[in-house]
Amino acid sequence: MYPEIMVIPMREELTRAGIQEARTSAEVDQALAQPGTTMVVVNSICGCAAGKMRPGVRMAMQHATTPDHSITVFAGQDRDATDKARGYFGGHPPTSPAIAILRDGQLVYLMQRSAIESANAPAIAQELARAFDVHCAKATA
Repeated sequence: MYPEIMVIPMREELTRAGIQEARTSAEVDQALAQPGTTMVVVNSICGCAAGKMRPGVRMAMQHATTPDHSITVFAGQDRDATDKARGYFGGHPPTSPAIAILRDGQLVYLMQRSAIESANAPAIAQELARAFDVHCAKATA
């Protein structure tokens, strides 16, 4: 584990965008028990992928359609919370960083590290905005 002082800026990069931290497995379960859509961001200290992922997520959160709820766990720091979040990812292999969208606790979208590390922040934001439109749009009457 890295010293907490080293990861504070990486945590704050997402919490300043309104994404709630889930630092325990109970907090993850509580967040994912809420009705509607929840984005789960698996944050990471990895500069090559997470350094593009965090700005991409922040940009995507400016899109007209966003998830009802958003949480973040920090891989390698908040291990129980991260393991619990990954348990909701339907048996997909664990990667960090990663971005998932769940509807009523069920996985509907997952962006793994392989997709994140091969894209830049604007491309990540564009893909997330597309996923928000598909999975998070409110039904209109």
